[in-house]
Amino acid sequence: MKRHLLEAADLDRADATLVLDTAAQIDQALAGREVKKLPTLRGRTVVNLFYEDSTRTRISFELAAKRLSADVINFSAKGSSVSKGESLKDTALTLEAMGSDAIVVRHSASGAPHRLANWVRGSVVNAGDGTHEHPTQALLDAYTIRRRLGRLEGVRVAVVGDVLHSRVARSNVRLLHTLGAEVTLVAPPTLLPVGVGSWPAEVSYDLDAVLPKADVVMMLRVQAERMNASFFPSAREYSRRYGLDGRRMGVLGDDAIVMHPGPMNRGMEIAAEVADSPRSTIVEQVGNGVSVRMAVLYLLLGGAPS
Repeated sequence: MKRHLLEAADLDRADATLVLDTAAQIDQALAGREVKKLPTLRGRTVVNLFYEDSTRTRISFELAAKRLSADVINFSAKGSSVSKGESLKDTALTLEAMGSDAIVVRHSASGAPHRLANWVRGSVVNAGDGTHEHPTQALLDAYTIRRRLGRLEGVRVAVVGDVLHSRVARSNVRLLHTLGAEVTLVAPPTLLPVGVGSWPAEVSYDLDAVLPKADVVMMLRVQAERMNASFFPSAREYSRRYGLDGRRMGVLGDDAIVMHPGPMNRGMEIAAEVADSPRSTIVEQVGNGVSVRMAVLYLLLGGAPS
């Protein structure tokens, strides 16, 4: 792997497969252990630098680093010198001067992790930047699909919903294509980004036409907090056209699975009966995220061959 993980395009097929295989080995190594901890990164320091609110991702990275025996510093922009006007660069240089080996960064500005990577000597991991990318989410999604279905090559994945504002969608399209999956984006035209025709994915506006052929249905959260205009008539209309309910789940193939990166708008993009069904991998994704992020930190910091 390269020194940083900034976007899904940083990973070729061999690198992505290495991360997934390493996560599987970590799962196997920790299975049955009373103390779920490995000494791999003892003496290393990982900083979680979060400028946006997060629960799953921040805790997942913290747990991943601690299970590898690294020292962890959690930095939140609220209540820090950032509120006094300190720049991202100065914050990063301060943390590096304190001995950080890796910085995991989430930022509201697209491209912030790339800038950070130019300023520090340690590794930078993008934990989500603006509406740009979220590469470790794509990795954990790929890992979950492979565990459930046994393969990624030729798997048909429908990514449904607010593609326009979704960094998860961007990273998943790139990574799943790299790993041999076939991706179809399903959304109203208003929630598809400009230039989506150049993405390695098919585009459809009709969810009901796509579902019977899908092996994986990945529902995206409607990101109302990023919307400054009316992208659809109403929540009810959106749910009617693009929500996954029990009726629509019923047309899926016998082995098809349902995914969601969380947090969910239950009753809007996904019905409670679907989210809590045996087809759902939503809770598994959270657990798999720790293993995948352990694999990423190990490969970046653990002395594995690059």
